[in-house]
Amino acid sequence: MLAANTYKNFINGRYFNEGIRMTAGIALPAIIFGYFNMLNIGVVLSTGALCVSVTDSPGPLHHRINGMFFCNIIVSVVALISYFSFFSTISTAIEILILGFIFSMLSVYNARVSSVGLSALLIMILCMQTPLQGAAIFYHTLYLLAGGLWYLLFSILLNTIRPYKIIQQLSGDLLADVAQYLNTRALFYEDHPDYENIYRSLLQQQVKVQSQQAMLSELLFKTRAITKNSTQLGRSLLKIYLDITDLFESIMSTYQQYEILHKKFDETGILPAYRQQLVMLSLELTGIADAVRAGNRSIAANDINNNLAAIKIKFQTLRREFMTEHNIKDFIALGRIFNNIKALTEKISGLHYYTAFDKKNRISAVKDIDLLQFAEAQTIAPELFFNNLNFNSNIFRHSLRVAASLFAGYILSLFFNIGHSYWILLTIVVILKPAYSLTKSRNGDRLIGTLLGIIAGVALVFFIKNNNVLLVIMIVLMIGSYSFMRTKYFWSVLFLTPYLVIFFHLLSPAGLRQLLTDRMLDTGLGSAIAFLSSLFFVPVWEHTSIKNYMVLMLKNNIAYYDCIVPGFTGEMPVKKEPLKKARQQNLTALANLSDAFNRMLSEPKRFQKHTEFIYRFVVLNHIVTSHFSALAFYLKEQKKVFTSTSFLPVIEATKLQFEKSIAILQNETAIESTVSDEDVFEIMNDEAMQLLALRKKEVVGGMLETEIKTQLIEAGSVTEQFTHIYNISADIEKNIKEFNEQ
Repeated sequence: MLAANTYKNFINGRYFNEGIRMTAGIALPAIIFGYFNMLNIGVVLSTGALCVSVTDSPGPLHHRINGMFFCNIIVSVVALISYFSFFSTISTAIEILILGFIFSMLSVYNARVSSVGLSALLIMILCMQTPLQGAAIFYHTLYLLAGGLWYLLFSILLNTIRPYKIIQQLSGDLLADVAQYLNTRALFYEDHPDYENIYRSLLQQQVKVQSQQAMLSELLFKTRAITKNSTQLGRSLLKIYLDITDLFESIMSTYQQYEILHKKFDETGILPAYRQQLVMLSLELTGIADAVRAGNRSIAANDINNNLAAIKIKFQTLRREFMTEHNIKDFIALGRIFNNIKALTEKISGLHYYTAFDKKNRISAVKDIDLLQFAEAQTIAPELFFNNLNFNSNIFRHSLRVAASLFAGYILSLFFNIGHSYWILLTIVVILKPAYSLTKSRNGDRLIGTLLGIIAGVALVFFIKNNNVLLVIMIVLMIGSYSFMRTKYFWSVLFLTPYLVIFFHLLSPAGLRQLLTDRMLDTGLGSAIAFLSSLFFVPVWEHTSIKNYMVLMLKNNIAYYDCIVPGFTGEMPVKKEPLKKARQQNLTALANLSDAFNRMLSEPKRFQKHTEFIYRFVVLNHIVTSHFSALAFYLKEQKKVFTSTSFLPVIEATKLQFEKSIAILQNETAIESTVSDEDVFEIMNDEAMQLLALRKKEVVGGMLETEIKTQLIEAGSVTEQFTHIYNISADIEKNIKEFNEQ
């Protein structure tokens, strides 16, 4: 069953659909022109389509069109420049240096612009395969342009036929990632949890969630048909996105003092019951994700409501039999977890309704959304390019590295006079990335995938003599390669290599043996150059820039905190849209920080500095973000929240500790606090302690459900969150002091 579901999800997923789209768009010109005995022209058209397809990543249609349109222009211009520069090795080397640097620098902009730069480098290298002269240059360039324009029109046509398909697939991916995140959070409630591994998994998964969320929000809120709520399907997809965003925030707000909970309640069996419900909810979300991808209606797979009712009875029995005046606060925490799980259950149950995509189920239009809060505008400002022309910029260093590596690969190919030497440069371009960790990973994938792919390709052409069958297999391999291109590079190379083996076998069977030798040799040389360059040529190690991520994280903590606290001090009403924006920026900063730390762990050991302190910093910020989310959750979900001006001293003291941490990281003089911890907490805890004393008397008298209980939960919950946030901010400051002293 699991294998069948995995297969079905892959077929319905966006990567497989993308693989089919790219294969059809690239292969059709060659197939059609080959049928009319004009395969050479068809291959050139397919090359133009290949370059443009690189930029056809998910996003608003007008962004995709703009990206592919300008890619066509740039690819055509670069092709002309390349052909005219091939009259000498010196001019070719100069072209490689200049264009290698310029188009790598486009990475300072967004991913789509970066992919245009990659396409330009690809066509520069591919043109080296067949140097041309005279009128043939212009004909060849026109064929490339025609192939690129064909792919542009083909992509627009597919989007017109199924305009919402990519949004459904991305929505399903986001739901699946949130389900995995929830399943990992459930591990906190198992016996003897491994906290370090759980936090590490959560941080990695949050990066995935943030990435999917950012991509989907841009696509949703910059697509006119969606934002105008003009169709039932559009409204359903928008509601699913908004609900899953709220759901993720609810999951983030469930952090508790797990060590204390296990110490107090391990013998009662309530924590495993909580874990079971969370796992069931995770499976329910996964089922909804599968249905959304396929465009089907999801059906509840687990009896989550009955299980929740059983947990409620278990909790009430436990409270009735074991709660005393000494453990009231522990039961308040336990009850808060139950209420959160109940809210999650209701939210996930509600998601089933929107997956019907049925006109009979009328879903009201979503109003009062500030779209800019979800999808911020992206500008292609020239000054951003020029401002990065310095050694402080990682992209600048990477661009120098690419240019130097391509130059070295070209010179090496001349020195050894290697056949198909352009493969050396292709290997460098696709492997060499700004982050050493990604370059290292791709290097291994490229080498092993190429070797295994050659073996598979040779086996196919040896045992299969029917060219029509080989052609079908080649197309299947193309689909596989393009399907895994953006996610699993090893599998992409593993499918790509036998596809190339079959392609060249069909073109020239006699030269296949030499081709295979060249392929392996060129790949090995390109990989070696890319690896050595990333290791020794103007490298950038994460420990040199990690402080920037840490400072940005702390600044976003203050900004998010500032948006939340007015709702609990009674100073002013909380403004929803600034709060949403601050929350999003805070989570993005945390994801970027976590991603940078994970990249550091993939670097050579001698460049991994202060990892213990940085890991602790990342975890502490993950925890404090959960507490921020808990406060924001109270503001949103509760009709009336506990407010008091007694929170002001602890709020100011917390912000001061964040500011001190920033000052230490930036080697500035930190402002010292004149208020002690006792003074900070004395005023804030006074009201809660009075309510707690009254509640203890009620418990002794056997009174369980009272107004005082409700007030204590409200006051205690808020007070506890402010206390935790203050204590964590103090831990962050202490950790940074130790980090800075190393």
